[in-house]
Amino acid sequence: MPPNADWEEVAQQRAVDKNTHVSFPQLKYPSLRDDGLRDPAQWLAGKAMDDGAEGLWRIHDKLYDLTRFIKRHPGGEEWLELTQGTDITEAFESHHLNPSTEKILTQYYIRDAKTPRNSPFTFKEDGFYKTLKRAAFEELKKIPKDASRSANNITDCLFVSLLVSSAMACWVTNNYAVKFWYTYASLNLAVLTVACHNYIHRKTNWRMYLFNMSMWSYRDFRVSHVLSHHLYTNTLMDLELSSLEPMLFYIPRKEKPLHAKLGFITQIFFFPFIFLLSFMKRFLSIFLYQGFFKSHYRWHDAIGLLLPLWMAIASDAPLLDVISMWLWINCTGSLIFFSIAVNAAHHHPDAIKDGDQPANETPDWGMHQVEALLDRKDVNGNVFAVMTLFGDHCLHHMFPTLDHSVLKYMHTLFIDLCEKYQANYRVSTQFKLVLGQIKETMRTEFRVKND
Repeated sequence: MPPNADWEEVAQQRAVDKNTHVSFPQLKYPSLRDDGLRDPAQWLAGKAMDDGAEGLWRIHDKLYDLTRFIKRHPGGEEWLELTQGTDITEAFESHHLNPSTEKILTQYYIRDAKTPRNSPFTFKEDGFYKTLKRAAFEELKKIPKDASRSANNITDCLFVSLLVSSAMACWVTNNYAVKFWYTYASLNLAVLTVACHNYIHRKTNWRMYLFNMSMWSYRDFRVSHVLSHHLYTNTLMDLELSSLEPMLFYIPRKEKPLHAKLGFITQIFFFPFIFLLSFMKRFLSIFLYQGFFKSHYRWHDAIGLLLPLWMAIASDAPLLDVISMWLWINCTGSLIFFSIAVNAAHHHPDAIKDGDQPANETPDWGMHQVEALLDRKDVNGNVFAVMTLFGDHCLHHMFPTLDHSVLKYMHTLFIDLCEKYQANYRVSTQFKLVLGQIKETMRTEFRVKND
């Protein structure tokens, strides 16, 4: 790693060359990152090219053939189907708190990997994250069994509220009433989609399908959010960053175009269409990728069309009026959802991004997660706010498979271990994160660590 005084110059040259990561120059630049639609299927294909998994599943430096285990996987078949041929080290470590899962792997071992891992993160037994995992596993034994009931009730109420408000938006005729129900339905769609994120990280369950009411595929979200963003947060392998480019650049770069530097304005015109664009990209993939329909399309891809069908049946309004209202609800809901998302934790100048100088080039995975976000003290702790505003964000990144209602029980042990390991955990406010997000879209210089 170059001296601090030289970091900016060397890092900027790496950013231009695109041969390696900027913050982690020992890693090659992600294959297919800047090509095509920048969609989940392409991200998985590029990752398979870089991971040295040889068509199997890689965990740390060993290769496993989990084919016989797919149908018995407690989390559902889909996780293993999606990740075959890739390195799943980060996914395995962060999604399995029970240490007994490591023993299961031994019977599926094939051979050692031939190449080094294309990831900077470590999981040392005495490191921050593995220690936190062990403590969390013991803490879970003390948590009430019905702790997740409140999260389920919130999600169910939001779904019913969406059905009622969307139908009312088509049924009423008074102009003010139409505007009220349209706005309320849009808000319901946005926060329901946020709430369903709670279930997508976990084993197959019916509430995760409600995410598709937005026209966005939960299966795509499992790749872009769970397998990419959560595991490689704010790095070049974070698909939630690359998929927004070239419209928005949340990674600091000198060559940012003007519309990206003014991202807080560009968002207003871009965010309303992402729900529908995600559906269209997935549809186009049928023609762009051989075998995509058979490999990736499922019955639940049609769930989003049930909302306008319901609106038409429940309101008995003219079909064109229903379609028009549904499009308005979808686009406004998309604007609200992404406005919540980009202001939730990661897009602030104090959160590490590719190009910023890390404390070291092989950080503990959990320590990196702490560095890559700021929490919000005015959101954390309230279950409804946590469910609908991506709250308790750091704890969620540490324990993605835990229900959002359970995260508050992990707070004390998390803070204690942050102090013990000197993790850079920071808490801010929602207002300051909004201001920080605006600054981050304009940022072009890399952050250099203090001597």
